[in-house]
Amino acid sequence: MDYGHSERPAGAVPLPTAIKILIAGGFGVGKTTMVGAVSETRPLRTEEVLTETGVGIDDLSGVEGKTTTTVAMDFGRITIGEDLVLYLFGTPGQDRFWFVWDELALGALGAVVLADTRRLADCFPSIDYFEGRGTPFVVAVNCFEGARQYRLHEVQAALNLDPGVPVLLCDARQRESSKEVLITLMEHAMKTRDARQVRN
Repeated sequence: MDYGHSERPAGAVPLPTAIKILIAGGFGVGKTTMVGAVSETRPLRTEEVLTETGVGIDDLSGVEGKTTTTVAMDFGRITIGEDLVLYLFGTPGQDRFWFVWDELALGALGAVVLADTRRLADCFPSIDYFEGRGTPFVVAVNCFEGARQYRLHEVQAALNLDPGVPVLLCDARQRESSKEVLITLMEHAMKTRDARQVRN
């Protein structure tokens, strides 16, 4: 019996292509919010309440009002057209949970690195991680109220990004804004893949 081939019955609807996307960034940058805003299903969350145990370990600068943290991942799903489904995996933002990242990154087409201009340095570890793995990524600046606004080329320069890495503004609370980020990532990932195939 040939297990590598299965014939689809005549008239059967083709299964949609499933693509894995990571949502990464520093602690409190809006990863859980973005997954929740864009997911068409109720998102899976692994949030726990911050306790005194984390004092001196978790940096709450700029997010003093945050009371919970993701300890494993967030998970959501969005359908893009009839033949494409994106599975979204929000990564934990704290260093002590980074052992989860390698598992989450397996098979991912690309990643969104969320950035907060009040704590821009917090997204450097995510950028370094994806650059090291050769994973295509975009940087989405989450526009928090009261935060100073910068031009996109200023953010790109501050993060020392390759000129080909897309940088865009977003509001992680808004479905359409978050969806636009995902579409930009998909386009960038496809261009990156095509360029690699040409080189090889």
